[in-house]
Amino acid sequence: MKRNAGWMLLAALCVLLCACRAQGSAVPAAAAGRYFGESVCIYGGERTPMDEVYSGESYLELREDGRGTLCLGGDEAEFRWQLDGTALTLTSGRETCRGTLENGRIETDLFGADIRLSFRQSAAPAQEPAQPEEPAQSEEPAEVPETPEFTPAEFRIAALKGPTAMGLVELMSLSDTANEMMEGKENVVSTGNTYEFTLAGSADEVTPALIKGDLDMACVPANLAAVLYGKTNGAVEVLAVNTLGVLYIVENGETVQSMADLKGQTIVAAGKGSTPEYALRYLLSENGIDPDKDVTIDWKSEHSECVAALASGQASIALLPQPFVTVAQTKIEGLRMALDLTAEWDALDNGSGLITGVIVARRDVVEANPGAVDAFLAEYEASVEWANANNADAAQLISEYGIVEAAPVAEKALPYCNIVCITGSEMKEKLSGYLQVLADAEPSSVGGTLPADDFYYGA
Repeated sequence: MKRNAGWMLLAALCVLLCACRAQGSAVPAAAAGRYFGESVCIYGGERTPMDEVYSGESYLELREDGRGTLCLGGDEAEFRWQLDGTALTLTSGRETCRGTLENGRIETDLFGADIRLSFRQSAAPAQEPAQPEEPAQSEEPAEVPETPEFTPAEFRIAALKGPTAMGLVELMSLSDTANEMMEGKENVVSTGNTYEFTLAGSADEVTPALIKGDLDMACVPANLAAVLYGKTNGAVEVLAVNTLGVLYIVENGETVQSMADLKGQTIVAAGKGSTPEYALRYLLSENGIDPDKDVTIDWKSEHSECVAALASGQASIALLPQPFVTVAQTKIEGLRMALDLTAEWDALDNGSGLITGVIVARRDVVEANPGAVDAFLAEYEASVEWANANNADAAQLISEYGIVEAAPVAEKALPYCNIVCITGSEMKEKLSGYLQVLADAEPSSVGGTLPADDFYYGA
């Protein structure tokens, strides 16, 4: 009993970990607090003290901000909670478990598993009844909004090594753990999506597989998403912006404090005829600087050549992306980030944004199961939030997955990589404005024509 119950609970908890995000809720402050593990009931059998099933700390904590933590034997997972009368709802992604909170005692199921857990606000366990308590006949169960129908899916997702993959790392790690734990467990079925992730060195390795149907989703450069939309006659749509701009003006000196200070300067840069050039020229022009007359742009073939020019003293100002900026700073004493081009773009206040990467999906995949796509986006958003809040841990995973080779570099670069998950109308506004800038500079950079409205999922 102890061993079987233990792995059942751990597998269920693992599914919960892979679905961390939730909806808004009503959270009475009086209900907040820590409730200690009391008992477990599996498949309607007899109740067993929780410490006999799990060795280690077990509790359920409700916080006043509407978030909570479930800990079973030391393994923690986050959720959202709401309380309507005595009816308690815990929500994680599209997974919901319902229970009651009454007289300092929580009774709840566990996210789709046939398991009942009880917790008590006092650390000292109270006498446990032999069977679950029946509610008084006069009490009517509180109505809880129904969760939209959701059919779990298995998605094959590719990402490019670099900033556009960084926000995925927690989801990748949790997915790997869940897949390992579910392997060979025939009597446990995941109630959430499952994922197969692939990391690639360039977009050329990803786009053919997406078009042929060997991939369901991919993290790609923003302009490539528009090109794919045109090339496939609208068979690809964008789900979210996952990385804002990663371009910076760096300087070995103190001359450049604003865009205006670039007038009359020489900038070494790589990416001529591509998005870095179009973004730089646009920002210079919008700030009253003629990119052809007022500034000299010394184009190099690779970012490493720009770093070499800075290191040798041949140049003092360069346009570099992260994480090249962080790498260069480790090699060149005094090199500083003078201007964040994402912030400079935002300062124009025109609704658009400087965007590096997006997540796209095949339209047939989205239309077949939009609920599962929404669940993925919720899980991805949670993964992004975790990476931005836990740079050191995220950097370790980034290094382990080979997204950036050195964890210390990843940790220093992460705060400046602008990892996000922007969806819906905000995504459309920012991305469509950015694509318009690229199209004005070079129509072929977005596939010749701008995508139609159906390119933007959920907008």
